[in-house]
Amino acid sequence: MTSKERMTISQPEDVLGFIPHVLGYWPTDSLVAITMQGNTLGATLRVDLPAGGSRSLLPLFAARVRDYLAADERADGVLLAVFTDAGWQDGTLLDRNMPLLAELQEVLGSGPCVREAWLVGTEYWRSAYCTDAACCPAPGRPVEQIRDSRINAEMVYRGSSVANPPPAGIPLGADPRHLGTLDSEERHLAQMLLHWRSRRSLDAVLELWGRILDGPDAPLTPELLGFLRASLRVPAWRDAVAVMAAAGTSAACRGAEAFGYLTANDDGPPLDVPKVAGTAGDTAGTDANADGAPLSYGDVLLGLHPRIPDWPRMERLEAVLSGLRDAGGGEALAAILTLQGWIHWCKGSGSFAHGHFVRADAEQPGYRLAELLGEWCGAGRFAAGPGGARRHGGSLAARRPELTAVPRLSIRKNRETMVAETRLGPCIECPKCPWTREHSGAVGSST
Repeated sequence: MTSKERMTISQPEDVLGFIPHVLGYWPTDSLVAITMQGNTLGATLRVDLPAGGSRSLLPLFAARVRDYLAADERADGVLLAVFTDAGWQDGTLLDRNMPLLAELQEVLGSGPCVREAWLVGTEYWRSAYCTDAACCPAPGRPVEQIRDSRINAEMVYRGSSVANPPPAGIPLGADPRHLGTLDSEERHLAQMLLHWRSRRSLDAVLELWGRILDGPDAPLTPELLGFLRASLRVPAWRDAVAVMAAAGTSAACRGAEAFGYLTANDDGPPLDVPKVAGTAGDTAGTDANADGAPLSYGDVLLGLHPRIPDWPRMERLEAVLSGLRDAGGGEALAAILTLQGWIHWCKGSGSFAHGHFVRADAEQPGYRLAELLGEWCGAGRFAAGPGGARRHGGSLAARRPELTAVPRLSIRKNRETMVAETRLGPCIECPKCPWTREHSGAVGSST
């Protein structure tokens, strides 16, 4: 179980400093919307700003934002932040962005109301609605106030970090130093395609992966790298590896049996599996859902079960996949990128998941698992978990949002669970700020 701690947000800088930790990076050219449940922060939505600044697109854009925010059914308010570098120096910042905020206010008027909005650039930030030059002077207040905020410092202290924006490029080709790995991959794949329906072979593959994930962090030989890459080119085994990492080996085996692809006849020669020292650990995952039926692969890959994944194995899988990724491209790389994207989504990093799914599709056009997971994440689906032990988000299309559960934010390093509440105050003592008028002195509570 995880412990639950409460974080109190008292200044706008705290909210804005919280956003990069929720997303995992500092957003650019983005609208970020945070729902509120009373004085408790709800879900966070990040979406690219409308292309070209066309005002004709604003009604449709605002309607899509409203539809995605509807996933938080308990929301009664919304905080907005526009991250943009346009208009700060030439004085057109408000002219550029107020039409968008006005459209959002109108569209959200029938649901959770807009409580406050901020504009954030590389050097400055300000309230969108404040008219007091002493509170929000031109061009704005230094962005260092956000980076130096109490919440940002507390999040860093607790092990959270802000990474670079998600990659958008297409992976490079194979490193010539890994030619031995690629030879091993093709040789093992030819044998695997003859054994992929064998339960004995599946057990051997999962046993090997388990030894890798649970054993010491040692360099992998080209022969072993090739075998692992080849195993991910067998879709059923690729999915089994993901399920094993999240829910345990038993869940992976029972799910394979329930799916029905294993054959009763298993009398052929055994699969040639490289030798690895050590033993696979025994995970504490569950292999059944609430009604006792075996977990399906879809249950796990779509974030429905388990409620709390085996995070150490998931993180170790992510590290191993990074080593496999550098060995070459093609179908194996598409599988690796897809699984890495899925892990990012489970952690709540929707934009990072999006980047990996897009790169997988670029490497292997029409790669089905990347398409399916991208569509699922792009719909703003939640990954299961009490209070965000798994968070949710992600997208495949370039302008779909990242939706991340915030109220109980899982910090990867120490697994503490925190509830973000607000005791809202003004930027400074400014009675004209909506932040002051509506929220000063309110005390949040978790739900």
